[in-house]
Amino acid sequence: MAGGEDTNPFAADDDVNPFARTSSTNSRPRQLPPERATYSDATVNIPLDGAKDLRKREMELQAKEDELNKREQELKRKEDAIARAGIIIEEKNWPPLFPIIHHDIANEIPIHLRKLQYVAFTTWLGLILCLVWNFIAVTLAWINVAGVKIWLLAIIYIISGVPGSYVFWYRPLYRAMRTESALKFGIFFFAYIFHIGFCCLATIAPPIFFDGKSLTGILPALEMFNENLVVGVFYIVGCAFFAVESLISIWVIQQVYMYFRGSGKAAEMKREAARTMAAL
Repeated sequence: MAGGEDTNPFAADDDVNPFARTSSTNSRPRQLPPERATYSDATVNIPLDGAKDLRKREMELQAKEDELNKREQELKRKEDAIARAGIIIEEKNWPPLFPIIHHDIANEIPIHLRKLQYVAFTTWLGLILCLVWNFIAVTLAWINVAGVKIWLLAIIYIISGVPGSYVFWYRPLYRAMRTESALKFGIFFFAYIFHIGFCCLATIAPPIFFDGKSLTGILPALEMFNENLVVGVFYIVGCAFFAVESLISIWVIQQVYMYFRGSGKAAEMKREAARTMAAL
């Protein structure tokens, strides 16, 4: 331009050129050091066949469950067949500490017959008591007064009397009360008469039926008082036991016979006997 100074507008700004690289180290951008990749030696076990094992276990459990269901159905079928046939499975539950017989009056005997059945059960236990006491008394007599023969007879009485009374008359009565079987009633009456006869004879113990002093009847007890007072007392107690047993047993057979006649079982038994004779 005339009379003026031609100046570059960018000349004064060379020091502040934004595109120029600065020489200052503080204005230089900071670079982060590269990170080192770390690798772990631990390996992760991924079960490839875990699903197969789980499926296999499920199949095994299902097979066991099916087998149990099959057995349960088979057992149910057998129980139903047994029930239809009239067979009663008896589980041993008495005495509680050492079960050897089946006995459940409260659940198996009709309510109107339970009292009579309990009294009959008392006579069975009473017979056991009589025979055990008789054995103790005769053992004392053998040691102090008499010979070994009466002691051996006392052993025979207790060994044969306890199981024999249960098999021949108490169990038939129990089943007769439970099932209303006329045949079982007949077996009971036949065997129980012998039981009453034995108890009555044992109360007296005449020497014509029993050898010497093998039973604690009134006659041997009187003789024992003259020979040994202690043994005589044991014989008197045994005689009382047999006497009470005889009286209660007579009451039981009367009550059972009254029920037997009143329930019509006597007529049923006669009809069965007539049919049996006709078949022969």
